[in-house]
Amino acid sequence: MGKTSDLTAVQKTIIDTLHKEGKTQKVIAKEAGCSQSSVSKHINRQAKGRKKCGRKKCTSSRDNRTLQRIVTTNPFKNVGEIHKEWTAAGVSASRTTTRRLMKDMGFRCRIPCVKPLLNKKQRKKRLAWAKDKKDWTDAEWSKVMFSDESKFCISFGNQGPRVWRKSGEAQNPHCMRSSVKFPPSVMVWGAMSSAGVGPLCFLRSRVNAAVYQEVLEHFMLPAADQLYGDADFTFQQDLAPAHSAKTTSTWFKDHGIPVLDWPANSPDLNPIENLWGIVKRRMQYARPNNAEELKTTIRAAWALITPEQCHRLIESMPRRITAVIEAKGAPTKY
Repeated sequence: MGKTSDLTAVQKTIIDTLHKEGKTQKVIAKEAGCSQSSVSKHINRQAKGRKKCGRKKCTSSRDNRTLQRIVTTNPFKNVGEIHKEWTAAGVSASRTTTRRLMKDMGFRCRIPCVKPLLNKKQRKKRLAWAKDKKDWTDAEWSKVMFSDESKFCISFGNQGPRVWRKSGEAQNPHCMRSSVKFPPSVMVWGAMSSAGVGPLCFLRSRVNAAVYQEVLEHFMLPAADQLYGDADFTFQQDLAPAHSAKTTSTWFKDHGIPVLDWPANSPDLNPIENLWGIVKRRMQYARPNNAEELKTTIRAAWALITPEQCHRLIESMPRRITAVIEAKGAPTKY
């Protein structure tokens, strides 16, 4: 025979049911398989409507609504700033209470998603491009060689300010940071297709048209031979000044390489961006001491990318295009 706190949910249900039917406590105890005192205590507790034990809350519902409004108004504030503003509103609570209530409300401190800043004209062009490519098959996308540059730093620790948001709000514009195209600097150029990745090129100077054409000559063409052999392919590049220069366009015409038309400021449409993300995640615990060690680390992480990963990313193109159409040209989760 256990104590009242040891009663199972089934026993409590039996006790409540039989008590409503007017059965004696002795009969109820026999049917429920517990002591008569346990039945008595359970019935008395239900009759009194005993409340939960514990310390009384130090904040009211109104105080909690004030806290939620402060967090929602500016989700990029840290706990200290939020606590200071909340207490300035007349609430008496500790910083620990502030953090706990924010957690109870569903807020979590996360690194904000970074999306390109698109104007109305760019969104319109992205939407038109997506509608034009919505019927492309996986086979057609597999003939595209995607390329891009990415900046790598020795330290990946500086992620910028965090944001307080609830589950499912990662793509909420209110919880995101806008970004513009990164400034020219020493970067890494790479290319990929559904067959795998090509060789990396470490850029040592500002990328102008002449430098970019050298990259194409010494790295893109070998990558094409490696990934496509003698088969035809289409080259993808963004609209960086060096890429869209007249001399670069002439270079492609002279080499007979078609270039895929591409909407401005659209990294979410380029699957190689996901590869850069994979490489950087693999490097997050690496601590290179100089540029040469950093290059070695990048090469090692790039070499681990499999053709299967590339193939899956290329297969995501129809979904990316559908997402752009549904978002009416706005940035997507990709």
